[in-house]
Amino acid sequence: MIALTGQATMVKRGNPMRFETYEHMKAHPIAADYGKGLAAALSRFDASSPYLAPERAWIDRAARVDAARGAAPAADRGNVADAVLRYNRAHNDVPAAIAAAEALRDPTALVVAGGQQAGLFTGPMLVVYKAMTILRTARHASRVLGRPVVPVFWIAGEDHDWDEANHTYVVTPQLETRKIAVPHPGTDGRTAVSRTPVSPEAWQAAIDALGEGLMDTEFKPGVLESLRGIAASSATLSDAFAKTMSLLFGRHGLVLIDADDPGLRAAEGPMFEALLGKRDELSAALKAGEREVTSLGYPLQAESAEDGVNLFLFDGGERKLLFRDGADAVDRKGTFRVPFEELLRRAGAEPTAFSNNALTRPLMQEFLFPTVATVLGASEIAYWSTLKEAFALFGFSTPIIVPRQQYTLLEGTVQKQMDKFGVSFDDAWQRLPELRDAWLRAQDALGLSARFAHAKESFADVYRPLVDAAASINPGLRKLGETNMGKILEQIDFLETKATDALKQQHESGLRHWERIRTTTAPAGKPQERVVNVFQYVHRYGFPWLDDLIERAELDFGAGYKPHEVIYL
Repeated sequence: MIALTGQATMVKRGNPMRFETYEHMKAHPIAADYGKGLAAALSRFDASSPYLAPERAWIDRAARVDAARGAAPAADRGNVADAVLRYNRAHNDVPAAIAAAEALRDPTALVVAGGQQAGLFTGPMLVVYKAMTILRTARHASRVLGRPVVPVFWIAGEDHDWDEANHTYVVTPQLETRKIAVPHPGTDGRTAVSRTPVSPEAWQAAIDALGEGLMDTEFKPGVLESLRGIAASSATLSDAFAKTMSLLFGRHGLVLIDADDPGLRAAEGPMFEALLGKRDELSAALKAGEREVTSLGYPLQAESAEDGVNLFLFDGGERKLLFRDGADAVDRKGTFRVPFEELLRRAGAEPTAFSNNALTRPLMQEFLFPTVATVLGASEIAYWSTLKEAFALFGFSTPIIVPRQQYTLLEGTVQKQMDKFGVSFDDAWQRLPELRDAWLRAQDALGLSARFAHAKESFADVYRPLVDAAASINPGLRKLGETNMGKILEQIDFLETKATDALKQQHESGLRHWERIRTTTAPAGKPQERVVNVFQYVHRYGFPWLDDLIERAELDFGAGYKPHEVIYL
């Protein structure tokens, strides 16, 4: 009951939403400490925390970005703007987004960046919340600095882990947490999600499955029709992801870019050359960063390989992670080998053959964009904490780190059910099964549980002396008597189970309310934002509801860090 603090009601248009801060959602220790403003965590980043210095942090970081021009490696701004515009005209052709992308040409413009894998129908709600945080952060920075700040959402289309990107979840009207997935097309080798085709049949099956999992509402037909239109013009998950994000956020000015976009890759050649040329120093810098983090008492989120190059190479369509072996780069199995001299030549001539891993993508972001801030989830903050030395190696400094906003949505019907049972959000998250079982026991007017326990105890008290007496006549009868006693107790247990089932049926409506609370607050035992899809709510309330949420979910750095918020709809 004491876990929720700092409540506020935001009423701008539509129905009011009430926001309450929840303090007890677990996060990686260094991410949690960064949010709290603890010195040890803050020491792993160059820029100040925006929560400790809501204006000064932005002014200082902007000055540092300006000072780095000409001193640190940087892509040609015009080439980057051209690539971003081409991509957005193809996938995000909305006036507000195009205008924001055009602003990248402005020599005074800065960027707030963040990204995610290309999940099916955008994946879990946390993707939506990351986009919201990017938008809100860019608005704040622009207001403080009085200059253009462009919100850029990276799509990690270069990643090859299909099973991480190909699915999403909805909670059905039957309260089943249902997975919806697009199967891998069965092409050989590991290649980028952006290079993996999805058939029209696979799209149709996924949209049909989504429709079956959602209750019928006035908005559902329009939602499904929008997704069908997106699927019809999308060859890959990344294409569909971009167009769905455009549907949700384009009108708010969110700029999209796929990490595997050939146009953007063309601008990355010099940085790939730098990463390859300083491969040994980069590996040492990453290890130094890891030692610094562990010396502060924090566990590592990800550990770099001692012999890693921290880049991938596309070879015959397959994405191969590279390792160092003397003057050569090899794959993990050692069956592929190429001289670094050849890789350096290819980086300049054929940058589309290369891609980053999680540790070099932040460096590439800094090379491509004048990044004032980056929006990160807790796990991302943890691995970014090891990168300070790697940034310095290339003349970079880490941008302002803005933790992604985290939310749980509670609809009115669920709120009423929680109120009826006297359950707080903290109760629902921490101890719901115990409270549900206690409630069910309280409905047992006949005291079945206690009476069955008494019956078993009384039977054992009466029967055990009989077994002892029989065993005194013939010791061989003890085993028979104990076996017989066990069978009788099993039959009593069987009757108790049947009686309990009957009690549950009698209180099925109440138990369904408990299950609704569970599948809302912790579907599949995880935070709601890590499981359910945004269309779980858009199909109920319509697209204007999301616009409303984007406007109301304010990011007030001056009010302090909020690790998680519950939004009462």
